[in-house]
Amino acid sequence: MARFIDDLKRTHRCGQLRTSDIGHEVVLFGWIAHRRDFGGCIFVDLRDRHGMTQIVFDTSYETGEVTRLPGREAEPLWDQSQVEQAHQLADEARREWVIGIRGIVVHRGEDNINTNLATGEVEVRVAETVIFNRAETPAFSLEDDISTDEEVRLNYRYLDLRRAPLQRSLRLRHELNQATRSYLSSEGCLELETPILCKYTPGGARNFLVPSRLQRGKFYALAESPQLFKQLFMVAGFDRYFQIVKCFRDEDLRLDRQPEFTQIDVELSFVNQDDVFRLLEGLMFRIFDETKTTDLNALFPSGRFPQMSFAESMNRFGNDKPDLRFGLELKDITDLVIEHDGGEIPLLAPIAEKFKNGTYRREVPAEIVKVFIIPAKAGFSRPQMEQLEKNLREIKGFKGLARAKIGEEGKWTQSPFAKHVSDDFRTLLNKELGVEQGDVICFQLGKTAVVNAALSKLRLDVGKKMGLIPNYGHDGKWEFLWVVNPPLFEENDDGSWAAAHHAFTRPVDEHIELIETDPGRVLCYRYDLVLNGFEIGGGSIRLHDPEVQQQVFTALGIDHDSAKEMFGFFLDALRSGAPPHGGIAIGMDRLAMLISGAPNLRDVIPFPKTNQGVDLMSKAPVSIDQSQLDELYVTSTATKPEPGE
Repeated sequence: MARFIDDLKRTHRCGQLRTSDIGHEVVLFGWIAHRRDFGGCIFVDLRDRHGMTQIVFDTSYETGEVTRLPGREAEPLWDQSQVEQAHQLADEARREWVIGIRGIVVHRGEDNINTNLATGEVEVRVAETVIFNRAETPAFSLEDDISTDEEVRLNYRYLDLRRAPLQRSLRLRHELNQATRSYLSSEGCLELETPILCKYTPGGARNFLVPSRLQRGKFYALAESPQLFKQLFMVAGFDRYFQIVKCFRDEDLRLDRQPEFTQIDVELSFVNQDDVFRLLEGLMFRIFDETKTTDLNALFPSGRFPQMSFAESMNRFGNDKPDLRFGLELKDITDLVIEHDGGEIPLLAPIAEKFKNGTYRREVPAEIVKVFIIPAKAGFSRPQMEQLEKNLREIKGFKGLARAKIGEEGKWTQSPFAKHVSDDFRTLLNKELGVEQGDVICFQLGKTAVVNAALSKLRLDVGKKMGLIPNYGHDGKWEFLWVVNPPLFEENDDGSWAAAHHAFTRPVDEHIELIETDPGRVLCYRYDLVLNGFEIGGGSIRLHDPEVQQQVFTALGIDHDSAKEMFGFFLDALRSGAPPHGGIAIGMDRLAMLISGAPNLRDVIPFPKTNQGVDLMSKAPVSIDQSQLDELYVTSTATKPEPGE
């Protein structure tokens, strides 16, 4: 083995050889992907992360002129004993064995060219080989397209990572990292680090906690973001900061969420919202160019992404991350319902009454009525419609989907509303919605959040079922959007107020006076960057004015002493000369998932967790010995192992 590692250095990667290399002596290292034995001649596909090359083991060779490896001119090109030994080793070899070979690049012959491989015109005739590792039979086939259950692949992640799709995803992440560092550095941003172990502060996402051995009974929190620290960089005068940083949130997991994730974190001083947008738009253009994803200049000639207010996004699409690759927008008919006292429909009349008697305000409606139209061309059967409704039951507070199919002369059919609705209201609503025969009106009424959640999900489900968007991936379309000016506060069930983002977001100037009198109407300089229906980034212009900061704390029910306890060091910093500043964080994992077309986040993370937060390969998390707990002054209250332990 030492001969290959010490004397015979690798000359090429397995995906690099071309016809220009014919007649050259080469050395390759890699894994056996496939092996085909034709009696005296054995063909092997040798694989590494750059691709595959076909190599041939045959005991009888004839070669023409050869370009030798430097320093090997005095040694024989072919040593019959080495050739026969190589053939014997190839006879033993199996898939995933790790080998090294020395040989000559030759043309495959016109009839044997493999157009599916970059190296498909050439092959290497082996003169010498070595086996580095006789691998055990892999737990599953390492092909590009496999049907192996994901749990099995996650158990053997080190094998799964040999497959080309995952290797392409991780190579893409490398390119994302490099493009990000290059661009932001060229824009004057300094790459600075922030602590991973930090102080726990309430609010926001749930933290992972780490007990301190040296400070008995006290805990660190794993940083859910570098938020406070990156703002402190601005106070310290560093002006422009970025970091590609690991963050941690102990939240329920899903397709596009992991407990540990990577974000591109940016903070800038002396900027407004548009300045942040311009920098991030430039970053997206650079990333898409260097990863050869698509030409964003052709899609956005101005170099800018469109903007939409939070209110408009919620009204038209039911969420703040609309997928603009297709239409089928929602329609708010609350005003029409109020005007017509519910159109004689028993379910709608009480909502109309609450607005008319002043219980609800249209400025901040607690309940609304919205509809979504499924076009006749969708051609959904009754069971398909019922399945669409069933899919909505996962939404908390969802009670059902009322439907009305448009029949002849605009009559409503297959609907409990049909026998109650007044002709005037039905005719007016049909005209307002522009429905045609065969269309299905889907009604949702009740709490605003539930209505929007249900119909936004229904819209996406219908879009996928109609083939307007794929189940996953980008389908060659790229729709970027800035969603801007959301509410600063959100109301809790008990009537108190919470920060919709975080307590340090700057309200729009003209709404500062509403903080104490009408918090629900206060909008702020917060923004999300949306791509194809996924929020890939979010940020805000920060509060640097101590007086306005105190007004926000008061609205949130945080008194001076509580604010001091939770954010003391940070508030002191803001009072010591904080410049106006703002920033954003881009989800690196989510961006990589979208660009690569991967079906979920796990396919772009080297060693991911399952939806239960388990690393199936290493079996983390695990139980800890009592002696270790004692050393950390921690007592476990668990009476039995968690499922899966």
